[in-house]
Amino acid sequence: MSPFADLLETIAHAPIEKRAVTNYSVLNEAYCYAKPSSFSRGMRIDLGSVAILLISGTASIDENGKSVHIGDFRAQMRRTLANITGLLASEGCTWHDIVRTTCYLRDIERDYEAFNEERTAFYKEQGLDPLPASTGIQAILCRPELLVEIEAIAMFRTDKAATGKE
Repeated sequence: MSPFADLLETIAHAPIEKRAVTNYSVLNEAYCYAKPSSFSRGMRIDLGSVAILLISGTASIDENGKSVHIGDFRAQMRRTLANITGLLASEGCTWHDIVRTTCYLRDIERDYEAFNEERTAFYKEQGLDPLPASTGIQAILCRPELLVEIEAIAMFRTDKAATGKE
């Protein structure tokens, strides 16, 4: 059987386990806010030897739940990427495991050039090839001071034999 067929076979017969993903050293939980919001920073789904991370929309929020870098799009973008990096690291994976992002910009006409420059530089720094699939959307974000929010999906194998990791 091909590796893809093996993966489909594993998924078809694997129990589905899920749990919340968090990393308090980079950002807090939304349900800890003064006005709580009912979602997890991410969800990990294990299907046999394959894990899927669904990272919720992540923005320039610090470990205390405060918006940071107000008015500075590039700094907000870098903090957003760092927050996602921290969430990935908490599950033992990296940007190399990201397969898709959805990127929300408050003002896509004003900020897309800076967004794309920051994203391109970050992806080059990470050595990503291939690049994740992605969609960019203009949106009103949950806090008026936030300029960018990104959600991500990562997939990776968890069996040591297949990953070559010990």
